[in-house]
Amino acid sequence: MIRFLFLSALTSLCGCAIAPPACAPGQQAMLVAELLFGRNIGDRPGISEADFSRFVDQEITPRFPDGLTILDGRGQYRDAQRNALVREQSKLVTIALKDEPDGRARIGAITEAYKQRFNQQSVGTILKPACVSF
Repeated sequence: MIRFLFLSALTSLCGCAIAPPACAPGQQAMLVAELLFGRNIGDRPGISEADFSRFVDQEITPRFPDGLTILDGRGQYRDAQRNALVREQSKLVTIALKDEPDGRARIGAITEAYKQRFNQQSVGTILKPACVSF
């Protein structure tokens, strides 16, 4: 399943078109990006609420000023090098965006900024077509 999600996200980030859904009146076809941010640094908790808030203010909000949603989560994954299950606090950021190369590039820039700033191996990224109204 993880490989499927990774390949789906990778395909989405490459600029490949996703068929837009047939939306009801009053809705528009968009993408919904779900970004999965782990908060451990190495084997230890390390990214505080204040750290994450600063990251949102400096990296995410400037790229998506129209809005987003942030949820607290608890994630887990298998560390292949140690063959161990790792559990950590996490953040799920959801953003609705137009399906355009610029939006995909901004998502990619956010994930790269997080990996560099907090020494992370990856940021889970899921892109899916959706019908959206506000």
